Amino acid sequence: MARINSSLKPFETDAFHNGKFIKVSDADVKGKWSVFFFYPADFTFVCPTELEDLAENYGTFQKLGVEIYSVSTDKHFTHKAWHDTSPAISKIKYVMLGDPTGHIARNFDVYIEEAGVADRGTFLIDPEGRIQYIEITAGSVGRSAAELIAKIEAAQYVASHPGEVCPAKWKEGGATLTPSLDLVGKI
Repeated sequence: MARINSSLKPFETDAFHNGKFIKVSDADVKGKWSVFFFYPADFTFVCPTELEDLAENYGTFQKLGVEIYSVSTDKHFTHKAWHDTSPAISKIKYVMLGDPTGHIARNFDVYIEEAGVADRGTFLIDPEGRIQYIEITAGSVGRSAAELIAKIEAAQYVASHPGEVCPAKWKEGGATLTPSLDLVGKI
């Protein structure tokens, strides 16, 4: 089961990226921060709103050193067709992974067997290939790029500042906490 601090499992798949078909594997992901953004299917309703939101914020993700991998059980050919026909999806510059067998979705425990699609699952992977953040929502509930960016900033801060933790509603530059005996019962 995908859990915090569990390792990215091996995979290799075809993808659509910047007008080309490419191969992507777990080896390509290691060494950098990455987001795996699972969604049920291309040519649907909530999915393009989420993917467009990511596309419109992609520059911020890149400034944070984060690569986005959107993943559905569609083939890479379908990703290209959707990219070529949808104004929202045409904005995408990040990698769109094809997962027609559900292998990657199963690796992250978001595959819905009876439907043959993935849940809406978001996973932040650190440079060591470990999961640092997980969000799974109902199929009818879209996700927000701004909220994801805030979680990434907190995860990156904590990773680079051992011993500190980020409290609720933490924003970049905000106060953090250093857990200690002196803090117990004083928050």
